[in-house]
Amino acid sequence: MQLIERVRHRYHLTVLSLSRFLEPLALLMMRLLVARVFFLSGQSKWNGWFDFNETKYDLFLYEFFCPDPVRPGALLLCDPQTLEYVSGSLTVKLIETMALLAGVMEIVLPLLLIVGLLSRPAALGLIAMTLFIQFAVFPTWGHWWNPAGWWFVVLFGVLAAGPGKLSLDYLLKLEPGRRQP
Repeated sequence: MQLIERVRHRYHLTVLSLSRFLEPLALLMMRLLVARVFFLSGQSKWNGWFDFNETKYDLFLYEFFCPDPVRPGALLLCDPQTLEYVSGSLTVKLIETMALLAGVMEIVLPLLLIVGLLSRPAALGLIAMTLFIQFAVFPTWGHWWNPAGWWFVVLFGVLAAGPGKLSLDYLLKLEPGRRQP
């Protein structure tokens, strides 16, 4: 039995050493990986500082919420018979506001993840966006398995484990219950 205990002890020490070194790197890589996806999407919605690319309104109006052909199960906000909107309607204003908010959130939240500041709320915000995209815009299993499921799992990992030691959250001691240097 002593041999088994020594092997178990050695294994535990090895695992602890690897975890101390690899966990911060893994969490940083997770944050960077998912931040890149959303940040690039956010960048495509802007022509420059505070200059929203108004062609993206059409993406939200006609690709996301009034596609032709209609995606079964997707949120359809236009007239299903004509696939048109009433010009100047509250629905159009709401969709344009959603497009602008998505453009802002797809820049701000990934930047927070990159530097590791308020990482858990940032991950939660991007999880909410991912779930909205999945259930309201592209409600198919194919979209869930690739790419939405990957985004969700990585963001859920950051939400659950926190940003790790390589983050401003850690440096500023914003992570409760974590051992601090």
